[in-house]
Amino acid sequence: MLRSLFSGISGLRSHQTMLDVTGNNIANVNTTGFKSSQVQFQDTLSQMLMGAGGAQAGVGGTNPAQIGLGVRVAGVTTNFTQGASQMTGRSTDMMIQGDGFFVVRKGNESYYTRAGSFDFDATGNMVLPGEGALVQGWMAVDGVIDTNGPITDLKVPSGTVMAAVESTAATYAGNLDSAAADGTVLNRTIDLYSSTGEARTLTLTFTKSSTGWAVAASDGSSSVASAAMTFDADGALTSPTSLTVGGVAVDLSTLTGFSGLDTVKATKQDGQAAGTLQSFSLGADGTITGAFSNGLKQVVGRIAIGGFTNPAGLEKAGGSLFRTTVNSGDASIGTAGTGGRGSLAGGALEMSNVDLSSEFTSLIVAQRGFQANSRVITTSDEVLQELVNLKR
Repeated sequence: MLRSLFSGISGLRSHQTMLDVTGNNIANVNTTGFKSSQVQFQDTLSQMLMGAGGAQAGVGGTNPAQIGLGVRVAGVTTNFTQGASQMTGRSTDMMIQGDGFFVVRKGNESYYTRAGSFDFDATGNMVLPGEGALVQGWMAVDGVIDTNGPITDLKVPSGTVMAAVESTAATYAGNLDSAAADGTVLNRTIDLYSSTGEARTLTLTFTKSSTGWAVAASDGSSSVASAAMTFDADGALTSPTSLTVGGVAVDLSTLTGFSGLDTVKATKQDGQAAGTLQSFSLGADGTITGAFSNGLKQVVGRIAIGGFTNPAGLEKAGGSLFRTTVNSGDASIGTAGTGGRGSLAGGALEMSNVDLSSEFTSLIVAQRGFQANSRVITTSDEVLQELVNLKR
């Protein structure tokens, strides 16, 4: 049979593969996190008709004479260029700006994806809604995240409780007016908390007399008697610089005694009431910060990002997921914005990176290539028909 017949057949097969890949790209033009693919062709073996000859005395060298035996698909590569962003406004939607993949788990196998359309199931697990794959990261312990530890399922149940913290220190700052009228009384309060979250009010009472200011303190169950306050020539408090009320150390060291200003106030204390999770937000580094009913915010967890030396070596596993292969290497797990991993944008999704203009051009090229190879087969058939007709 004619070699051209088999070359044409190989061309049909290869261009059919190109049509298949292009069609899949176009079908996924609106798929979140989809990465387009391209087909590379290469020629197959060539039949040697005449080998190369070396130059000799009085005779020049000759080049080899070979006839190619067709084409084949060398590979289908994935294009991991950044897709366009689409703002959604959903707090659970995340987009990676740069390199990297979200890490998810299905069963005992880890997968990687660029599709950050996450949701929460009934138990509070962060999941990919279409696959049910569990998003991986690090859970916080009392607001602290250890990114050196192993990754685990991210879980943010609505009933998450922030434990109460007992108050042990409080701070008062500002200025007491040294020119205030005798008999002026200033009460400044701040809430303190027990180890179970029970609140009590600490009140500092500043009283002006002819000899200067004095301070007394009470928290409802404990009290400190009035003590005279002294200031140096520069207006800085020299005594007393602290008080202890009900086991709470009250810092007064930054109080001043300048004339004409009355700004003294309680600035902070280190305790807190218990609270339950009300809402959460996602930061650019993947940190999940919860807002609790006690008015405080605390880190709940952090999303893990995986990076690869050769992302083109990943294998598509369906559902916009990828799995590792021997040529992709193992994932380098870390946080967003470090180690060459991209940053995260909340309330947005990465769209498909399919370029329709390029895909339709490829569609035309594949179609014409298919047609041209079909003509080779037709012509080869006609030649064979002429050969058969030599004998009548």
